[in-house]
Amino acid sequence: MSSSRKSAPAREPLDINLDCKEYMIDYLKSAFPTRMMQVFKGTDDKLRSEPMIDGDGSPVLCQAAIEAREDLIEQLCAMPPIPGALDELIRHFGTVAVAEVTGRTRRIVLDASGRQQIERRTARSNIAEADAFMSGRKAILAFSDAGGTGRSYHADRNCPSAHRRRVHYLLEPGWRASSAIQGLGRSNRTNQATAPIFRPVTTDCCGERRFISTIARRLDSLGALTRGQRQTGGQNLFDPADNLESDYAKDALGQWYHLLYLGKLTSVSLGEFARMTGLKLLDDEGGGLLDTLPPIQRWLNRLLALRIGTQNAIFEEYLALIQARIDAARDAGTLDIGVETIKAERIVQLDEQILRRDPVTGAETRLSRLELHRRPRATSFARLMELWSENDGIAFLKNGRSGRVALRVPSWSILDNEGQSIRVWELIRPAGTERIRHAKLAESNWDIVDAALFEAAWEAECAEIATRVDVQTINIATGLLLPVWNRLPDDDVRVWRISDDAGHSVLGRIVSPSGFEKLSQAFGVTMAITLLPAEIVAAARASDGVAIPGLAGSRLQRSYVNDEARLEIKGFPPEKREWLKSIGCFTEIISYKTRLFVPTTRAEETLGLIQQSSGCV
Repeated sequence: MSSSRKSAPAREPLDINLDCKEYMIDYLKSAFPTRMMQVFKGTDDKLRSEPMIDGDGSPVLCQAAIEAREDLIEQLCAMPPIPGALDELIRHFGTVAVAEVTGRTRRIVLDASGRQQIERRTARSNIAEADAFMSGRKAILAFSDAGGTGRSYHADRNCPSAHRRRVHYLLEPGWRASSAIQGLGRSNRTNQATAPIFRPVTTDCCGERRFISTIARRLDSLGALTRGQRQTGGQNLFDPADNLESDYAKDALGQWYHLLYLGKLTSVSLGEFARMTGLKLLDDEGGGLLDTLPPIQRWLNRLLALRIGTQNAIFEEYLALIQARIDAARDAGTLDIGVETIKAERIVQLDEQILRRDPVTGAETRLSRLELHRRPRATSFARLMELWSENDGIAFLKNGRSGRVALRVPSWSILDNEGQSIRVWELIRPAGTERIRHAKLAESNWDIVDAALFEAAWEAECAEIATRVDVQTINIATGLLLPVWNRLPDDDVRVWRISDDAGHSVLGRIVSPSGFEKLSQAFGVTMAITLLPAEIVAAARASDGVAIPGLAGSRLQRSYVNDEARLEIKGFPPEKREWLKSIGCFTEIISYKTRLFVPTTRAEETLGLIQQSSGCV
């Protein structure tokens, strides 16, 4: 018997757009200016305008404006929909690869035929998805604020996916930096096999760096609070240039205002900038710059309202000023970028001295002298070309003096205090890199060579590096550091973690030879660790020089005599002048004063004799 029921009509396939275009269209319909305005002169003889009305009191509309509005709406409606980041991730990689931990109760997915389907999500969906990611069944995890509280997504040593290093992409951070930092804490926790790589994502609109800047500043603040151990906080997850609210950025902004006032910027003029942003920069009386200029936060917010091209041009010059200051701080060793890691094959403790013992806890602050055995890692020529062969502006260089080779690649430029752009190159060597200014490179011994000669020399260096073990001696303050942080020498404020293949690890601040004297005075101890002559010579390059062990009251310092760099012993005992000359030093009377110099070619030998004579070796 056949069924008397009629078959259900075929269901229409879903065609849902989630690009929220209707909000933009509604805004244009209500806010697009279409009313005509009439100009009149007020009682103060100034021109003003008001909406025009006809004889019936109805508004008079501009037909050209109405046509422009309708044409714009038609053009927007004809544009393809722009999917949201989460939906596009799921569409591209598929639900089999992406675990979603959000507050959504429904989502649109594509079936095997590419048609849209509505998939319901329950309260247990997030639990199952998080477990799929941590167990390794799904390689990608996308979570929102709803999935960023009370959960852990780090490379936990106890989970099956611990071998996979987390790469944490931050999409659409918004204005709430606290939410982004809360989310970052989900993938960066204790007992992790590897720390995550944190990658904030922005478009090519430089103004979006405003949002990333706040997050970077907050992480820097967390790092400052935990600097004793640095187990939380920034941990070098950000480039210092990302923090647009740092001291470097504020100093660069002051210089940017100054260059804008002098008309030395190419991105914008003073009048145009004031008109576009509404910021008051000039004094009404003298016409000079205000003593108190707009702060960095207000400056960044106003830039967001400018055209994209203008934003990018301003940011390019501003970031070049920041980079110049960061480069200078890095060269001076005063750039605090969190914990830096030194990986060694073997750590040998040569000597140790207790600087302080806490009277309450008994915890010690120690100065350790370590010998690090490190095997450098070389980059093969094939890998080098894989990374840089398609980059414009590369050049193969060989040093005529040392015979070493380096690949020259373009790097970001910097701006000096006069607003002049300084071109900077990056020299990539088999076992390291360095940034060098164009003028300095032109004056150096680096010459361009052909690719075949470069490849042969590069591979020869790699072969030599593979058999080499570098031995380096350092002095590091370790143990209880936080209570005595300000008593340590401030010539290098970086925190270092030194570890070897046997699992030994040392955390502390490296103390340069020039800082031994300050360390002795700050802690009221006599330094039991003796510096080597080579360390004393290297420390003489510091601005104040270095005290010479065995020669009380004297310092070795670099001085310039007739544009010649010399090593001078300042404050030497006059009664030891003849003896010092007998071991290799020489004197010269300059401005009626006898000055004592150490020959640069025999500096280490001469200093060694001074130390031997006083029993400091």
